[in-house]
Amino acid sequence: MTNANRTVQFKIYRYDPDQDAKPHMQDISVELESTDRKLLDAMVKLKAQDDSISFRRSCREGVCGSDAMNINGKNGLACLTAMDSFPEGKPIVLRPLPGLPVIRDLIVDMTQFFKQYNSIKPYLINNDPPPERERLQSPEDREELDGLYECILCACCTASCPVNQNKETEAYVGPAALVRAFRYLFDSRDEGAEERIALLDKKDGAWGCQTLWKCTEVCPKEIPITKQIGQIKRRIYESKP
Repeated sequence: MTNANRTVQFKIYRYDPDQDAKPHMQDISVELESTDRKLLDAMVKLKAQDDSISFRRSCREGVCGSDAMNINGKNGLACLTAMDSFPEGKPIVLRPLPGLPVIRDLIVDMTQFFKQYNSIKPYLINNDPPPERERLQSPEDREELDGLYECILCACCTASCPVNQNKETEAYVGPAALVRAFRYLFDSRDEGAEERIALLDKKDGAWGCQTLWKCTEVCPKEIPITKQIGQIKRRIYESKP
């Protein structure tokens, strides 16, 4: 897809529970200019054309994670998806993140996602009296966290996980929560490893992961999620007497 002015076709999942008996797909086209380089740019123009289309967005820079959706069958962020990555002449299909209840159109209910996330105590646990300013760590210990804290909680990974889609295992904590648990397990300032490992050493915790790699494939921050979950399992195994 070139950057010249063009007309782009969309198929968008529409559902307004106050008006619709069931969801449907809407065909709609929009005129884009050469400056409309990201999918989110096109969606803002779609919204201006039909203000009933509903989706979340905020930072536009791949930091807030709010504009996560299913784009041509793959979860991703609209603000990071380049318009020239789509094949010419084919409609762009937009759906809400799968496996999450739809509030309206592309907006999903994140309540269960954050319930899973909060279940692993996603915060620093340290029982020492707090210092006057901050808890220090060496540059070497800080470097250990590189690649661990980048998760923006967009839910792309959890919504891609086949285990998480299985209603019989919906208690599975999910990859996003496990990534955050991994971050604290390897933080030199954290003293909650034993407590956190007890939360993860369960069928619906780290052992719920079936190593299918779907989470890693869609992560917009390119976090090696499946590898990190594997290291959590190893940490749990090594913690046993």
